[in-house]
Amino acid sequence: MKIDKLRVFGSSSIGVFIYTNNKIAVVSSEVNPKVVSSLQENLGVEVVFSKIYGTNLTGVFLAGNNKGILLPYHISEEEERAISEVTREKGLVVERIDARVTALGNLILANDKFAVVSPLFDKKTCKNIEDVLDVEVIVKDIGGSVLVGAIAVVTNKGLLVNPLATDEEVAELGQLFGVTADVGTVNRGSPFIKAGIVANDKGVIAGEETTGPELMRIQAIFF
Repeated sequence: MKIDKLRVFGSSSIGVFIYTNNKIAVVSSEVNPKVVSSLQENLGVEVVFSKIYGTNLTGVFLAGNNKGILLPYHISEEEERAISEVTREKGLVVERIDARVTALGNLILANDKFAVVSPLFDKKTCKNIEDVLDVEVIVKDIGGSVLVGAIAVVTNKGLLVNPLATDEEVAELGQLFGVTADVGTVNRGSPFIKAGIVANDKGVIAGEETTGPELMRIQAIFF
């Protein structure tokens, strides 16, 4: 596995601008070519260019795993087409999620075995998420936060969650996802893990402000 440090649009909050799984990464076409090269080299993915709601915040609005990708319901046809044309060729299910909340990346935490989704979703939406991702889904908060996708990152190898999670929660999450789990921070102490890490089973990219001790914890979890 490989690890790199980056800024995207001048920010260390790289996870708000990038969605990735083991097959693709979705970013705005306006990103620096250095970002595209890092995604290709460190994560081993094909890079797909698309904005979401006309913004660069693809990491905020997209969620998924290596089986499916969830899109917010009211994105444009052009945005959906840019993503679905590539992803369906790779055997991924791509579907819009009809929910009143749209920041799916901040509200869904999933790998290929399991998903934890925010209490902000209703039962019908949870069933839709379960069908697209082909995993068992439970509804819960983590560390008292409903932003379960924002305060943790999970792959098929590891899970890093912010320090608000209790020891019991960390142990439970590790069992549910079938991975090594632990607490940590990114970008010099930020608890918003997703904003500071883009990861899949092949590598990790961290925000440029992530410190040496933070990187050591990240490596211990995901490598």
